[in-house]
Amino acid sequence: MNNGDLKKLEDNLWDAANSLRAYGGIKASDYAVPVLGLIFLRFADNKYSHADPEINKAYEKDKGSRLERSMEQVAIEKCGFYLAPEARYDYLLNLAGEIKHAQALKEAMESIERTQDGQFQGVLPKDPYFDIEKKKDDILPQLLKLFSDIPKDATGDVFGKIYEYFLGKFAMSEGQKGGEFFTPTAVVRFIVEVIEPFAGTLFDPACGSGGMFVQSANFLEKARVSRDKIYVEGQEFMGETVRLAKMNLLVNNLRGKIAEVNSYEVDHFNSQGKYDYVMANPPFNVKGIKESTVKNDSRFTHYGLPKPKGGKKGQDKITDANYLWISLFATSLNETGRAGFVMANSASDARNAEYEIRRKLVDDHIVDCMVTIPSNMFYTVTLPATLWFLDKGKRGTERQDTILFIDARNTFRQLDRAHRDWSEEQISNLAAIVQLYRGEHDRYHGLIANYISKAIAALHKIEQPLDEYRQLYNKLSSNLTLYAKENEQKRKPAQVKKLQESGLLEHLAELAPL
Repeated sequence: MNNGDLKKLEDNLWDAANSLRAYGGIKASDYAVPVLGLIFLRFADNKYSHADPEINKAYEKDKGSRLERSMEQVAIEKCGFYLAPEARYDYLLNLAGEIKHAQALKEAMESIERTQDGQFQGVLPKDPYFDIEKKKDDILPQLLKLFSDIPKDATGDVFGKIYEYFLGKFAMSEGQKGGEFFTPTAVVRFIVEVIEPFAGTLFDPACGSGGMFVQSANFLEKARVSRDKIYVEGQEFMGETVRLAKMNLLVNNLRGKIAEVNSYEVDHFNSQGKYDYVMANPPFNVKGIKESTVKNDSRFTHYGLPKPKGGKKGQDKITDANYLWISLFATSLNETGRAGFVMANSASDARNAEYEIRRKLVDDHIVDCMVTIPSNMFYTVTLPATLWFLDKGKRGTERQDTILFIDARNTFRQLDRAHRDWSEEQISNLAAIVQLYRGEHDRYHGLIANYISKAIAALHKIEQPLDEYRQLYNKLSSNLTLYAKENEQKRKPAQVKKLQESGLLEHLAELAPL
């Protein structure tokens, strides 16, 4: 399936699913998780169908012998999970009239979870289907029919892209709440292009629905590197969002773990000095974090705490959490690690304790690049933000005392009145600036070569219509010139004068064949 076909499929699926939501009078926030659950279910069935022949062959081979295993055991070995007959998509699509879809879907989801690792227990949606069925009992069968349009030969990559597309659409429709679980894909893709996670461990302590991890996997696929080269770990406070992230890992076949914790209070993965890459879009300007929560935690204190100036003695208060996050990202990197994250513009020139923390980060030679981005790039805020990039590996290099600043505020593509993003070419061109700054000339030359290849391919595509245009132009030019000569003797003086004044005859004489 090429990109054009996939885009058409995504648009058609979303338009139909959203129409059913409107038909049932269902809020986007109550609709997102069950719909994403159905996409997961379709993915699971496709993956299982591809593994079916191998599962049956292995089962029959050992059947009746001392090595005989149950079909469930064989399926887990060959496919990673077992789909019972009542969890197969065709069964759910063609339910007998007396069986309710909500109950059948709940049983299917429970059946799949029984064969999953402990971290994936309780992840798949179940009860929300009953709420939809109470609204309109024909919506669930129509949704099942809709997602059956995803081709049976669709790969896991296709499902990953569809899942991410729906996440983005739901985030946009939910506005403020949507931004809590989804960072626009264009922003994430640029971060990934800059930190270049070719292999190693990735950490996102504010991981939302896991978009940073997914785009890292897509980056590897584009570079023809196995996604098994990376292992991801994420922390997220909101339980429902954790479930979205875990489904995202399953759909995208990513190795890793997601923990439901408050990153201010819990260091679930013992993160200090651990990771090759850190990526995040944390909540901006969070107030109300108590100093007592973080003052004995070196994840946050290594560069200093952002305490308010002139605070009362004994005041248990942090200015805001922006520099807590920045410190967490910096201290989570190993000695060669890179980080890329979104931060409020105000953090770039904050004064007092924040200034001192920023100075220490710069003096530590790990701040590598700062990119100011346009307003309206996010669903939660219209204010512009800045992308920060840290690189502990630049210490001792010629870049040690250099920071690259890029002003990208006027580089964007307008999606609608309220939203902007970056095109594929804009992401590549901005990333090329960073690559040249780092001396990565091979990647830059590869980008130019790719542009040349695309230009040549585009020229080949227009050769035939261009040739047809050339023939039409030459015929028209020849006929006009011939007509002008044949009628030269028939013109009256007034017509001759008007033609001379217009300059038409001179223009005809200048026409040359293409």
